[in-house]
Amino acid sequence: MEIHGGAEDGWGQVVDVFTENLRSGQDVGAGVTVYAGGRKVVDVWGGLADARTGRPWTADTPAVVFSCTKGILAICVYLLVQEGKLDLDAPVARYWPEFAANGKTEIPVRSLLDHRSGLVALDRPFTLDEVLAWTPVIEAIEAQKPLWEPGTAHCYHGMTYGWLVGEVIRRVTGHMPGVYFAERLAVPLGLRTWIGLPPAEHQSVAHLEPPPTEGPEEVVHPVVDRAFTMGGAYAFPAIDGEVTFNNPAILEAEVPGANGVTTASSLARLYAACIMEIDGPPLLTPTSIEDAITPQSWGQELFDKMDNGARWGTGFMLDSPPWRPMLTPRSFGHDGAGGQVAYADDHHKIAFAYINNQMGGPSDTRANNLTAALKSCAEHHPIV
Repeated sequence: MEIHGGAEDGWGQVVDVFTENLRSGQDVGAGVTVYAGGRKVVDVWGGLADARTGRPWTADTPAVVFSCTKGILAICVYLLVQEGKLDLDAPVARYWPEFAANGKTEIPVRSLLDHRSGLVALDRPFTLDEVLAWTPVIEAIEAQKPLWEPGTAHCYHGMTYGWLVGEVIRRVTGHMPGVYFAERLAVPLGLRTWIGLPPAEHQSVAHLEPPPTEGPEEVVHPVVDRAFTMGGAYAFPAIDGEVTFNNPAILEAEVPGANGVTTASSLARLYAACIMEIDGPPLLTPTSIEDAITPQSWGQELFDKMDNGARWGTGFMLDSPPWRPMLTPRSFGHDGAGGQVAYADDHHKIAFAYINNQMGGPSDTRANNLTAALKSCAEHHPIV
């Protein structure tokens, strides 16, 4: 298994773990990039972008990163807050009047980002075409009554997060969230990152492999099943051995809670730009970072059997050991259903991204092992 790229002196442990993930067969193809103190200190990739054809993974290979897309949306939201165009604690209905129906008048924008809005699933079923058309989902959200009193409990809004937050972005900017992200961040930073994949890029995207079967199939609450399948619009994550999000139609549409496509280098560069000087001053102000890393939701989720340890800020996943450890309590980012993860940490002045095309199962430790290696490197080589 060929490994390409490398690391600066002092950061090789990350490459060692990455290499082991590939050689052990845990990864089919993958990429890892680390920025530290404004420069790229790790950039490594290897394996196969498509195991069916033998197409190799290159430095420019993008992959679907599932809920890492939520972190991208959260960055967009904070930019709008900094520009005075959006108030996180104002009612959603100030920007999206139709949202107010059925008991949603007072729900603040922040509740859409911290999984407390009560809109984790929608009552009506959808076809795939309806989900990809945007407007049917928005109209269903407008008509939906919250499943619990907003603000009193939390449950991870696995899919609806994208439409909830994305429609606020659209109402404020006049652009679909993927278009706004492209114009505001992807193009200026030179990123190979999309929410809504250009058709010309289909041949470059890594082909996703389904997660391994580990024991009996997990039984999930009906609300959670409805949430992740959008009421039956598609199977998630896979059906008959094929990952749903390999579908070109899904990749070309905007499903901004889950269908972001990016290279590791681009995703790490985006997070680096939030806290470091990357083609200009940091994107996020100290005030925004403090707000983003303030815990909003933790503990046992509604409709779940147990507390898995996840901690959520406003729009971002926070350091959540042992389930999803990052570098410090000042880390903010997001992981994805396939085992991907990306985050920034202003204490260590580090940004990290790991992407892959082999979806992981319940015992997946690839990202956590990479983070452990990165933490060891950071502690021995602090950025000053």
